[in-house]
Order: sequence, then structure tokens, then C-alpha cells
Amino acid sequence: MKVIRNLRKKPFLIALFAVFAISIGYIFNQLQELTRSQWNDNKMTEVFNSGEYGEATLAYLEGPSRKIRFLQIGEDPNKPMIAFIHGSPSSSSFWANMMKDSTLRANANLLAIDRPGYGGSGLGQPMISVKEQAKNVAEIIRRRRPGKDKRLVLHGSSYGGTVSARIAMDYPEEIDGVLLQSASTAPREEFTYWISYPANHWSMSWMMPSSIRTVNTEKLNHQPQLEAMVDGWKNITAQVVIAHGTADWLIYPPNAYFSCDQLVNAEEVIHHMLAGKKHNLIKTAPDLLKKYIHYLLQEPVQDTIL
Repeated sequence: MKVIRNLRKKPFLIALFAVFAISIGYIFNQLQELTRSQWNDNKMTEVFNSGEYGEATLAYLEGPSRKIRFLQIGEDPNKPMIAFIHGSPSSSSFWANMMKDSTLRANANLLAIDRPGYGGSGLGQPMISVKEQAKNVAEIIRRRRPGKDKRLVLHGSSYGGTVSARIAMDYPEEIDGVLLQSASTAPREEFTYWISYPANHWSMSWMMPSSIRTVNTEKLNHQPQLEAMVDGWKNITAQVVIAHGTADWLIYPPNAYFSCDQLVNAEEVIHHMLAGKKHNLIKTAPDLLKKYIHYLLQEPVQDTIL
């Protein structure tokens, strides 16, 4: 009887293993899609020197604790600056279509930065501390800002919004405007893939793409990092726009409401929930995002966005 019971278990175990293998295969396929934005220097140069973007500078600077890669279009001291900070997993290439926009290029210097752990800023080497990330990114912005007396606007997407908020609270005197796009700001208000936990173990992490190793490490440390920021929100004095989709299943909509409630000393807060939109507003609502950027630059906007 014991032998029969063991035999009966085998089909179940085989089926369970098959489901697990299919799930892993599906996830790896999705991860490959997510990691395509990790462009190397050759790819970045090929795309941004194509003539569609104007004159672009791709270079590296030493931050306080990490060498950081950046892409800049425009170095006019008479123009304000927009600093773009990407989410996870991504790199400065995430902002290609925004930096291609002729109106933005005509009215501002554009700077896209690879966050630590992504792109050319130590791919696969995560920097868990949001405060440390903010310190490194802020230093690059400070050194690449041509017009020191002109407005400086941060546009942060997803976890890049987290870093943008941290910069605005740690260096309030330097930041004039912040666009928080689908930003992760509220502790415990985001979706975490079940695979993130086993994938963070050494026995599996070596199989993961470098950017995913960074994502997993960041993701599993989001809660304490966001909790550490709670007391700093009162320091933000800039104009802030919060744009978030009501159908965002990755960074839940309560993040937007949390940010709005915390911004007690901001010069102005615009809270825009986009009905039916999901996480990737850069693809589904680019025109609205551009209008908000122009608004934060204090330029006239033809159509009402409020």
C-alpha cells in the first residue's frame, strides 16, 4: 500500500512541477520585455545622435557614492531644467519620447539620469537607501544645471517618483516643481510578485537579469524606505503635481492620496486621478504629462489641465 500511495503522488508532483515551470517561463518572458530598456552606451549613442533629439551629451559623473550615467539635451543657461528620474526596471532610455518632444526641448534643458543600479549607473548593483540615491542623483543635477537661477523641475515615474520626492524634501531650496507620475510613496500600498521573494535568494538570483536583481532588492526594502520618508514630506515647498491611474494595479491609487495628504507645506498641489488608466502613463497619457511639465515650468498652457 505504501508503494501505491507513492505512485499516486507522482502525477500530482509532475503536474505541480509543470505548472511551476510554465509560470517561471512566463515570468522570464515578461522580464525580458522589462529589461530591454537597459541600453548600453553604444545603443544610447546610436539613438540619441540620430538627429531627432538635437545635440545630446551622454556621459558619467562621480556622485558621492556611485558613478552615475546621464543623458542631457540642451545646456542653455537661459532656460530652466527638467530632470527625469525613471522607475524600476528601467534607465534613462525610458524618457526617449519625452526628450524627443520639440516643445520641451525648445523651452528647457532636459536631463535624464540612470538611477543607481540601472543602465550605466552600476547595473545589477542596487542602492537600497532612497536617501543615498537622492543624494547621488541630486549631485548630478546640481553639476549639470546650466542656469542656476532658472526653475528646476523633477519628473519622477514610479520608484523614480519616490527618489524625486526624497530629493524635494532633502533639498527643498533647489527644487521648484515636482511631477509625481504613478509614484510609490505610501508604505504597503503596492503589488509584489510572489517570485520576488525566492528570486532574491542567492540560489535563484544568479539566473535573473541584472536589472531584475536590482528591482528585487529595492522592492523588498520599499516599506522601510518609505516609512523613513514620512517625517520629511513637510519639508517639500515646491509646486507638486500628482498624476496616477485609478486602475494602477502595481502602485495602488492610495499612494496618490497619501502624497496629497502629506504635502502640507507645498506651494501648490494638483492631484489628478486618471480614470481607467494603469501604471504606465508615459504611454497612455503623454500629452497630459507634458502639459503638467509646462505648467510647472510656469509657461502658458493652451488647454486647461486643472
